Amino acid sequence: MAAAQGHLADGANSADDPDDDGTPVSFRKAVESLRGARLRPEMEIDPTKAPQRLAPFAYALEAAVVVDDEELADGRLVLLHDPDGQDSWQGTFRLVTLARAELEPELADDPLLPEVCWSWLTGALDARGVAYGEPSGTVTRAGSYYFGGMSDRPPTSRLELRASWTPREPVGGGVPDLGAQLAAWSDLLCQCAGLPPVTVDHGPRGGVVPLPQRRGPQR
Repeated sequence: MAAAQGHLADGANSADDPDDDGTPVSFRKAVESLRGARLRPEMEIDPTKAPQRLAPFAYALEAAVVVDDEELADGRLVLLHDPDGQDSWQGTFRLVTLARAELEPELADDPLLPEVCWSWLTGALDARGVAYGEPSGTVTRAGSYYFGGMSDRPPTSRLELRASWTPREPVGGGVPDLGAQLAAWSDLLCQCAGLPPVTVDHGPRGGVVPLPQRRGPQR
């Protein structure tokens, strides 16, 4: 997976003031909270190149759910920040996700699959107890059929969830707990992969997937 981008230095500025390189301290703290998330051991996750035109500041992660060297699901999570806010966000931060997984044949034919998949996202956020709002997204189910020289391959079906939501700031202001939001997103990916739920371990021995860091611009 791609190497990390951006450096995250602590600063004495207020949450809304830019640091020396123009990056708001609130954005730096939000990215730091992502790096402190506790995730399941099946998750492989790394920072990757973020989109440039969706918001003044962005940070992106790519992840895969891997069991016995087999990738069962993959996805991308993007943190957007606009210090002036955006009307559709109802806030200054926004999380955008793409989650994909191959489907078992019996699941692919389930007419309720789109609604169930959407409930995996909202259920994961609710189960982690995170505050969020303005969720929106799409669920796509696609099938592939093979012909000619590839006709020996069985049909395959793939699920794709694209969604975004606004992480709410704590009461009294401050930076949202994005570590918990990332943990909820990883729960979603594991559910798409068909893994059973596990008890969340918040203790010192809980599994933590550290995110690599590389110094450089975050815009």
